[in-house]
Amino acid sequence: MSADTNATPLFSDLQLSSPLLKALEDAGYESPTPIQSRMIPHMLAGRDVVGQAQTGTGKTAAFALPLLMHLKAEKPVHPQILVLAPTRELALQVSDSFQQYGRHLDNFRSLAIFGGQDYGVQLSALKRGVQVIVGTPGRVMDHIRRGSLNLQHIHSLVLDEADEMLKMGFIDDVEWILEQTPATRQIALFSATMPQSIRRIAQKHLSSPVEITIETKTVTAPTINQRYIPANGYAKKLEALQRLLEVEPFDAMLIFVRTKLQTMELAEALADKGYACAPLSGDIQQANRLRTIDQLKSGRIDILVATDVAARGLDVERISHVVNFDIPFDAEAYIHRVGRTGRAGRSGEAILFVHPREQRMLGAIEKLTRQKIAPMDMPSARAINEQRINKFKERISGALEADSTVFQTIIRDYQQEHGTDPLLLASALARLVHGERPFLMAETEPRKEKMATTAPRRAERPSSRKETGRPARTPLTLPTDEAKERYRLEVGLRHGVKPGNIVGAIANEADIESRHIGQISIFDDYSTVDLPYGMPAEIFRLLQKVRINERPMHLSRIESSGQTGKRGARQGLTGRKNTGGKTFHSRAKNPGQGQQPA
Repeated sequence: MSADTNATPLFSDLQLSSPLLKALEDAGYESPTPIQSRMIPHMLAGRDVVGQAQTGTGKTAAFALPLLMHLKAEKPVHPQILVLAPTRELALQVSDSFQQYGRHLDNFRSLAIFGGQDYGVQLSALKRGVQVIVGTPGRVMDHIRRGSLNLQHIHSLVLDEADEMLKMGFIDDVEWILEQTPATRQIALFSATMPQSIRRIAQKHLSSPVEITIETKTVTAPTINQRYIPANGYAKKLEALQRLLEVEPFDAMLIFVRTKLQTMELAEALADKGYACAPLSGDIQQANRLRTIDQLKSGRIDILVATDVAARGLDVERISHVVNFDIPFDAEAYIHRVGRTGRAGRSGEAILFVHPREQRMLGAIEKLTRQKIAPMDMPSARAINEQRINKFKERISGALEADSTVFQTIIRDYQQEHGTDPLLLASALARLVHGERPFLMAETEPRKEKMATTAPRRAERPSSRKETGRPARTPLTLPTDEAKERYRLEVGLRHGVKPGNIVGAIANEADIESRHIGQISIFDDYSTVDLPYGMPAEIFRLLQKVRINERPMHLSRIESSGQTGKRGARQGLTGRKNTGGKTFHSRAKNPGQGQQPA
């Protein structure tokens, strides 16, 4: 693989067609990002390419623009470009980008295909004819096998976020799809990291590819202002969030929590306060998910409460603030979260709530991002009162500009009948509008939280004692050293189970990023998996009902296994015996009956 260092200052210098340049102008794009300026010329020349770059660097345009230049005007219309993506959110985002860039091309259509959407919708679109298919590997395989997706005319193939597809257990599917495409197709592979298995695919399937690596001094955009608030417990975080919403001017806000249940609870709590808010998690049906994202884009809702998995690939220009209500499982997850704002040169705000015991994770985030995250105080009652007064004055000014002839007549008649002082009359009307709840906060400030001077040396078992003002349930709190516990699943080799089946089932149902699923061992009649320490009871009950290969997995905890700690967390899909890239522990003795967590 060779390297390239050329840079191009303007899109007009990249030999793109007039329709594409017009679409870029419509979108407000002026100059290409580094990966775009370096990759587009090679892809226009028909070269295979490998791009290593973080999310938010503009890689979609880097492959979409040159591939659209290669489209052939064919009738009937056949798929010519195939893009594989790890998640439905990313598939939708990439498909929308293709549609945006190709808006001035004649009869151009792009289609996203993914699991969870009705087959009829996808089959109808495929029958009408599309030039670009963007899909998740599983659903693409299904359409190929049933004959509804013909790859005969595919001249370009893109593997987007290949490392994520590896983590989610899709690599075997990806290789099968690669083998079904014409040997003459052009391939572009994109990955934030380059593990050996990804390099093996590049060496096997790509022809003398050009490798382009985009080095970044910081892995979070410099346009993002990052701050944190010390907050001890759920009640303190909720209070801090409500105060932030009053004083922080925001367009749209994305709030991250750890569990599906929390998305519902927090969204309901904010809606009760009058905010236009909605939850986003894996439990929500795809049609509702798409509707929710459209509502956020159009301004019908302003706040989205989401889990990491549900927000993957979310790209909404309105998002000015990302709030980490729960600290993420690891520093990489934080980067993905805050990358939802400050995109394409826009400014953004990222605010993190940190428990005193989570100081070590804060340090890990600062180390990875190479940026110091500044502390901030919880907004004071005085600042909130000033904001409320200013907003009320603005409402008065706005009302004075509107036609209020009818009300003027009523108020004048009332004032003449009762001789009421005009100022008292206006005050009474204001109270009538506001209601009985206090308008201003009592200016007594909450006690400031102090960060721990030293980080805990080992993970502690979550306490069963309830905190004042906190719901009875215990949110999934991962200790800062990412300790794990071992669980037993009643599915094994004779049931046709593979590591990817286990990863997919747990990741989708519990909204746990696949990288937090540790060592997997598959035996003849059962399997074991290492999951984050301290699983909440509601997540445990949910996973007990999950089915793998049409068989309930009946999850149970193995009490004698202990914690796997950092080493186990990093092993991922590894174990005693490696067979074809997956872990199998066959014909081993039963490690003991699992027990339900206390």
